Amino acid sequence: MTGLDVAELARGVRGGERRALARAITLVESRRADHRAEAGDLLDALAGTGRQALRIGLSGTPGVGKSTFIEAFGMMLTGQGLRVAVLAVDPSSARSGGSILGDKTRMDRLARDPRAFIRPSPSQAQLGGVARRSREAVTLCEAAGYDVVLIETVGVGQSETLVAGMADLFVLLLAPGGGDELQGVKRGIMEIADLILVNKADGDLKPAALRTVADYAGALRLLRKRVQDPDGFPKALPVSALEEAGLAAAWSEMKALADWRRANGHFARVRAEQARAWFEDEVRQGLLARLERDAGLRARMAALGDAVEAGRAAPSRAAAEVLAALEAAQG
Repeated sequence: MTGLDVAELARGVRGGERRALARAITLVESRRADHRAEAGDLLDALAGTGRQALRIGLSGTPGVGKSTFIEAFGMMLTGQGLRVAVLAVDPSSARSGGSILGDKTRMDRLARDPRAFIRPSPSQAQLGGVARRSREAVTLCEAAGYDVVLIETVGVGQSETLVAGMADLFVLLLAPGGGDELQGVKRGIMEIADLILVNKADGDLKPAALRTVADYAGALRLLRKRVQDPDGFPKALPVSALEEAGLAAAWSEMKALADWRRANGHFARVRAEQARAWFEDEVRQGLLARLERDAGLRARMAALGDAVEAGRAAPSRAAAEVLAALEAAQG
């Protein structure tokens, strides 16, 4: 990406041009120092658009049918005249660093819809599979005028917590199963879920799916009520991405929850808290990058790491020495 005109790119994004949006996301995902500076200028130029999409985080274990669900759900939304962006964080190849799954190949119909935008992003070994720049990509999609932004994660461990920190609603997609599956779902994940959708509620699996919905509904009633939820939330619902059944009901519940949170001040409050957390995370990441760039600090950190590994130094003391060295270097 050379000879970039940030002002022109910002105009393209504001105009809803998919090509401009794709270029903008490529820019914010870049690790090059000059690209990071240009990305900052671009985000500043787009900060005043005032556009706000409904951000929906979606997670689930591999094989549950996330891509099939997103495609059917997205097609339903575009059929209603809405513009839908899908940010799918793919696992990264350890060899090339690129995406392994490639969601455009998994959502062929939605990828061809002019009212939809699909962007697979490699996680680049980020904790939980959520790309560090996913938050900036969401901001760009909002500036481009998309009404709904779906953030799909690979569904591994802490990805659910991370995506919930950048979304307005968090949806957990599960497959039909019995009590054993219910026992296996972590309480923490259920506590952050706004909706649990049991997919594959069709054919021979429909009775099992309905039983699973009932099991989760019962489990959710045992959780402590959250201040940002109206009565009845969080809740579990059956859906069939294959038959496109239950999607309208799920969307109705999502809109009802988002509208209630807006009316009661929770929506804006959570957005503000997320922005502050984003800022604090950028500061922490910047400090780590400062350590990586400074050869002397990097060598000092490596030496202290060896001492900790060999048992010659306590981790807390070694960390304090690195921070003192960083402070001295900045002084």
